[in-house]
Amino acid sequence: MATIIPIETPSLGDRSYLVHDGATAFVVDPQRDIDRVLDLAEREGVRVAHVFETHIHNDYVTGGLALARAVGAVYHVNGDDDVAFERSPIADGDTVEVSEALRVRAIATPGHTFTHLSYAVEDAGRPVGVFTGGSLLFGATGRPDLLGPDHTHDLVRHQYASARRLADELPDDAQVLPTHGFGSFCSAGTTSGADASTIGTEKGANPALTQPEDAWVADVLAGLDAYPTYYAHMDPANSGGPSAPDLRAPEKADRAAVARALADGEWVVDLRTRTAFSAGHVPGTVNIGVDGQLSTYVGWLMPWGAPLTLLGESPEQVAEAQRELVRIGIDRLEGAASGEPGEWTDAALASVPRATFADLEQVRHHRPVGVLDVRQASEHAEAHLPGATNIPIGDLLERLDDVPAGEIWVHCASGYRAAIAASLLAANGGQVVLVDDDFDDHAGVA
Repeated sequence: MATIIPIETPSLGDRSYLVHDGATAFVVDPQRDIDRVLDLAEREGVRVAHVFETHIHNDYVTGGLALARAVGAVYHVNGDDDVAFERSPIADGDTVEVSEALRVRAIATPGHTFTHLSYAVEDAGRPVGVFTGGSLLFGATGRPDLLGPDHTHDLVRHQYASARRLADELPDDAQVLPTHGFGSFCSAGTTSGADASTIGTEKGANPALTQPEDAWVADVLAGLDAYPTYYAHMDPANSGGPSAPDLRAPEKADRAAVARALADGEWVVDLRTRTAFSAGHVPGTVNIGVDGQLSTYVGWLMPWGAPLTLLGESPEQVAEAQRELVRIGIDRLEGAASGEPGEWTDAALASVPRATFADLEQVRHHRPVGVLDVRQASEHAEAHLPGATNIPIGDLLERLDDVPAGEIWVHCASGYRAAIAASLLAANGGQVVLVDDDFDDHAGVA
């Protein structure tokens, strides 16, 4: 019987998969840190014989080529993809006999990209699941606009047809096994939040399978919002054939190195929680906690290729951040330090006040303060505080002149993005208060 094991990457909102019959395995859409896959295969006691890519990824650097080379597996990439490395070209309708029991069939499902493939897996001749990549997700589909506006209208129509094809060709009890849709910006629309699904479930709930085409297309296009700027660098990296990452510890940064980096205008990122950062931090540093979508926001905000130094509570926290960053191709670190913020600088530590929406309500009764909402434009349009200025976090550094003058209370949906924004504003001399609260608790703020 086929064993299907998801390999979660929550910080990017993605899943990879290892599938085996007890002896022979295949992997779908591996992340770049392939040691996780190798360790899992060893624990399961299986040999990885095949690696499949559903598409040239936009939100992470693949580990597919490095994994295939490391274990001597066959690497399956769409033959129509323009890549700079040797691969086993695969196309719609092709089948791969992974083992006596496991067979994989490629299904063309354009929409997220033009060359996107899904892979139906059969166990002893019975279809048990389909790896849908960025095609059919849980309650949604992959977004159709990542190849640029010139292609969006064609791709969104393809995406609708692809979802329908999967629903038509696979049995209702077949598992739907997407790569995206667990918080990834590669999703179009809101996913269901489910942890598992089947073709039958999606037939009854997924708008791509329940709505008329024109209505669905209009809804998807209207709901598209900004996505991280680092995505522009992923296609070239993946098409070029990325190597396995170097996860050796970076050079240690002492007080002088941290001071020099800040004086030179380089990025120094504090990986601690927003609570710890707010209580005391090195002036000029940016708080992007490793407890959230670290790589997404470093990749979105930091100029690509800029020098980067990491500050963490422990070597383990720095190593976790380094692993997150190599997944999007940020390989080079100037250095890193661990410990307490007082060990990283000779300057007096800075702090950022934290507050709740209830505190904001009370303050606005007594004095005027600015409110900055750093959520996506679509989130702000759905509900927002009266008088709040909306500058999505990804646009903040380019729109500092649009931030209201004076004391600014910064909020998002839960506090993580607001903490990043508050640290950026504080580093630029702003007077800020971090609203570290759930936006659902904003009722009553006038």
